[in-house]
Amino acid sequence: MEREPMRIREGYLVKKGSMFNTWKPMWVVLLEDGIEFYKRKADNSPKGMIPLKGSSLQSPCQDFGKRMFVFKLTVAKQQDHFFQAAYLEERDVWVRDIKKAIHCIDGGQRFARKSTRKSIRLPETINLSALYLSMKDPEKGIKELKLEKDKRVFNHCFTGNCVIDWLVSSSSVRNRREGLLLASSLLSEGYLQPAGDTSKAAAEGLSDTAFLDLSDAYYYFPDSGFFCEGYSSDDDVVLKEEFRGTIVKQGCLLKQGHRRKNWKVRKFVLRDDPAYLHYYDPAGGEEPLGAIHLRGCVVTAVEDMPDTKKYDVDILFEIITANEIHYYLQAASSTERTEWIKAIQSVARTGK
Repeated sequence: MEREPMRIREGYLVKKGSMFNTWKPMWVVLLEDGIEFYKRKADNSPKGMIPLKGSSLQSPCQDFGKRMFVFKLTVAKQQDHFFQAAYLEERDVWVRDIKKAIHCIDGGQRFARKSTRKSIRLPETINLSALYLSMKDPEKGIKELKLEKDKRVFNHCFTGNCVIDWLVSSSSVRNRREGLLLASSLLSEGYLQPAGDTSKAAAEGLSDTAFLDLSDAYYYFPDSGFFCEGYSSDDDVVLKEEFRGTIVKQGCLLKQGHRRKNWKVRKFVLRDDPAYLHYYDPAGGEEPLGAIHLRGCVVTAVEDMPDTKKYDVDILFEIITANEIHYYLQAASSTERTEWIKAIQSVARTGK
């Protein structure tokens, strides 16, 4: 029986249409031998498939100056396909895996994640994938927390010493030294990600070990909905009893109107249940002026808009809802834009 191609990576990206200059959200699946794209995640059959054999990748791609984090895949028949990620790190992990898949298929090799077993001498009996699933178990795994450090809030993460504690208590290792080796392997293989300056510096080789057994070194699972935010400078109070869900993020943004295309300051409140981004008159008022449904949406950064003349919109991002309604918002800084994008992505994935 022929082996099915391995799924390397999947998620929502914005894809340019092949005939018209339209950008639409697609559920994209990277396989060992090609890229499939679907209109929705739940669809059973793809809208198209891009073969990787003989393809080349360009990133960053400057063909569309007003769209950020775009990469171009050129297939063997010299047809171009353009994809846009939401932020820099997301684009880079897609590019890394696609390049490796192209290299493997052109060289007649199987795609495999980089192994660290030799460098840290892990026993061959250790199954990192199975261990990762155990660590994520809602009842017996590592608990995801909201942690604060250096005037930033880290959501859906945990500390380095919590990881080692769990490895020891679950009998995955005999002592903390072995736990440090195993955690470093999980980090190198991508099962854990560093969050914050301390853990990122160690992962980049600026410490004796890649993983830190410390209470102020933060980590997260790559598919957990992690996001980081700074303390809000917005003094307005929003009643939490208004909706069932927890407020994930709030603050003021510029929003473009759908009819007149004019921009107005609105106060935005992001909640995880239900998955809506509500906006209010910043001057006051408890009733929202409107809401953006986030379940199944795609959010990306953009540089400019062709029909915008009176406003400097160089810190824009775009929300495309599941029914393909486009909303354009402007943050106060590029850092704030990235934080909003990550927070909205998290709610879009996990909210109800």
